[in-house]
Amino acid sequence: MPAVPAWPPKSAPRLFVDVPLSDGQQVPIEGGQAHYLGKVMRVAPGDAVILCDDVTGEWVARVAEAGKRAVVVTVERQLRGREDVPDFWLCAALLKKPNFDLVLEKATELGVGTVVPLVTRRCVADRLNPERARAIMTEAAEQCARTALPALGETVKLEALLREWPAGRVMFFADENGGTPVAQAFAARKGPAALLVGPEGGFDDTERAAIRAHPAAVAIALGPRILRGETAAIAGMALWMGLNGDWGS
Repeated sequence: MPAVPAWPPKSAPRLFVDVPLSDGQQVPIEGGQAHYLGKVMRVAPGDAVILCDDVTGEWVARVAEAGKRAVVVTVERQLRGREDVPDFWLCAALLKKPNFDLVLEKATELGVGTVVPLVTRRCVADRLNPERARAIMTEAAEQCARTALPALGETVKLEALLREWPAGRVMFFADENGGTPVAQAFAARKGPAALLVGPEGGFDDTERAAIRAHPAAVAIALGPRILRGETAAIAGMALWMGLNGDWGS
C-alpha cells in the first residue's frame, strides 16, 4: 500500500501575512505575494501554503481560489507557535547597500531579535529604506522557516544610541584595536545583549573612546584579523547564538 504523502509537503511555499491567523479563516493574498504563489509556485486549489503572522506562529492553509491577481487560502490548523526569540540586538553601522542587505538577511537567518541601523562618521550611507529592509528580512525569514520577524529599529546616530542605551543590556563592542577574546566575553556575560559593529573603515578615535567609556560596553576581539563590517557582524552574531542564544535548544 503506498505511503500517504506528508501534509503539508516540505515544498509548500511559506509567506508572512499582516493579519493574525486562526482556524478556518479565509485569507486573501494579493500583490507580489499573489504573483509569487500563482506565477512562480503555480499553486492550484487544494495546494498547501504555510502562513506566519509574527503573532501566533505558523499555520497550514489550503488554496481555495487561485486567480490571476489574487489567491485566497483557507487556514486549516496551527503547526507551531511563534518562536521565543533570544533578547539579542545587532547594532550595525550602515554599509554599502549590497553589504548591508547581506547583514539584514543573515541577522534574520541567525535568529537576532532586533536590528538597529547605525550612522557613524565613516558611514558611506546615512539612511536606510525601512520598507526595503523589512522586505529583505521577511524573505529571509520565509526561506529559513522562522516564525518571528526581527524588529527593525529606527536608524540612529551613534551619539544618540550611546545616550539612550537601556539599563541592563550589555553592549559587546567589536573593536578592531582589540579587547577580550569574543568567546570569553560572551561566556562571561549572560542576559540581554547587543553587538555593536562599525562601518567600512571602522569607528574613528573619538567614537571608539566614547564607546569604551560607556558603562555597558565590553570591547571584544573577533580574532587576529581585521574583518569587513559585514563579516564582523555575521561572525559575532553566530558566536553569540552558539554560546548564549537558541542554537543549543
